[in-house]
Amino acid sequence: MALIEQADEWLFRFVNLSMVHPAADDLMVFLTNGTLSAPVVFLLACFIVIRRGKSGLLVILLAVLALGLADFIASGLLKPIVQRIRPCFALNHVRLLVSQSRSYSFASSHAANSAAVATVIWIYFHRGEFVEKLFTITTLLYALAISFSRVYVGVHYPGDVLAGMLVGISSALFIYLLFSWGFKNFIQPRIMCHTALD
Repeated sequence: MALIEQADEWLFRFVNLSMVHPAADDLMVFLTNGTLSAPVVFLLACFIVIRRGKSGLLVILLAVLALGLADFIASGLLKPIVQRIRPCFALNHVRLLVSQSRSYSFASSHAANSAAVATVIWIYFHRGEFVEKLFTITTLLYALAISFSRVYVGVHYPGDVLAGMLVGISSALFIYLLFSWGFKNFIQPRIMCHTALD
């Protein structure tokens, strides 16, 4: 376990101290700040509705549910249980680019939330037309960039981010499978029954 923590700290320092550039600083702060990147989320939602119409609202709902579950697991469960101190408070000589409260580090809720949304989008769009495939890839890259930014700005270890991504992916799959099961066993039979009566 100590070896894993040492590797995690080394990789954090490599990203936070060595993989830096003045132009990247502003980009990473933008990516890591949910308020600044809100227009991107709005554009994602618009694309989903434009491409899928009313069924796009269902995709957005599932993405919101997956995000909520991922955030609860990462922030509501794992952080209080693990109680890992953030690198910006635990280590010396950290480049801290954002203001950060004294909350715990493991797992990254930013990584969990973005991975949850990206996974739902992947489920519904990765087999679509070229523009939808491009949309899926862009969303996945955006989620990865958000996760990377958390290490770059100095508030998470890479291990926190990886755990957050796994939480997000698992949450999205759980929500999707739960919805599919409910639709197959409850909603679809009622639709077929009404259709038969008509």
